[in-house]
Amino acid sequence: MATRPFDLAGSPLFIAEGIFAAEIVAECRRRGVLAGAYALRRPRGATFVRRLSRDLAEQRKAPRVLVRRGVALLRAEPAVLRRQTGLGAEAARAGEVLRRVAGLLAGHPHRS
Repeated sequence: MATRPFDLAGSPLFIAEGIFAAEIVAECRRRGVLAGAYALRRPRGATFVRRLSRDLAEQRKAPRVLVRRGVALLRAEPAVLRRQTGLGAEAARAGEVLRRVAGLLAGHPHRS
């Protein structure tokens, strides 16, 4: 795994996003730079349809492969969310995450 440093000087917040973002929660907390850590909790069926529509439109692979892959990801999603929350992220819906980040930017941190 590659690593590279980045400088947060002058930044009120940084946002790490994606399936591996939870991997840095503990270290960010240890360094005192963690304002919040969230794992998106979305309706699985909607995620499946959205992902399949995107992949079909982009013709990423054969439709049969995309459906099979989508079903596998649909089934794996609860385990992914459990892993992310196990690493310290809080499961939340997208609207709640947006409200909390807006509060952080406005100087009103969320208190759990």
